[in-house]
Amino acid sequence: MTEAPIHPATVIGHVHLKVSDLARAVQFYTEVMGFELMTRMGDGAAFLSAGGYHHHLGLNTWESRGGRPPAPGTTGLYHFAILLPNRLELARTFKRIVDHGWPIGGASDHGVSEAIYLDDPDGNGIEIYRDRPRDEWPRDANGKLRMYNAPLDFDGLLAELEQAESQA
Repeated sequence: MTEAPIHPATVIGHVHLKVSDLARAVQFYTEVMGFELMTRMGDGAAFLSAGGYHHHLGLNTWESRGGRPPAPGTTGLYHFAILLPNRLELARTFKRIVDHGWPIGGASDHGVSEAIYLDDPDGNGIEIYRDRPRDEWPRDANGKLRMYNAPLDFDGLLAELEQAESQA
């Protein structure tokens, strides 16, 4: 590579999704996922946040009202990821999803992170995850990062939440 890579402090900002039913999408992202509704633009768009930021998620029906999810085998969004600050918050979010009866599509321990996968009402893939501290990331004998797909320890995740709630 002859050019310098993108700056290491770069972050990916918000995600803006086309949805078929704005009210249904807002209900999912606020009630099931726990985001806050910041503002609506009539019945065409809504902007949601974690912690009062102007928006982390934009939802709109400008080109998709009443539409269908993309067919399997087509290009498009695989999933977007929501990074939670720690394992306790991953457990809390997981419990919220389960308490709402929302189906989980998968879950993995990747060594560097723990992740849970689900789809929103429009079929958009979502990964909710927490990173392990960098000094805990698995590496091979040469120091190269070694990610993997192992089963997520759901019992341990929920036990951490139960322990935190019993101490509160």
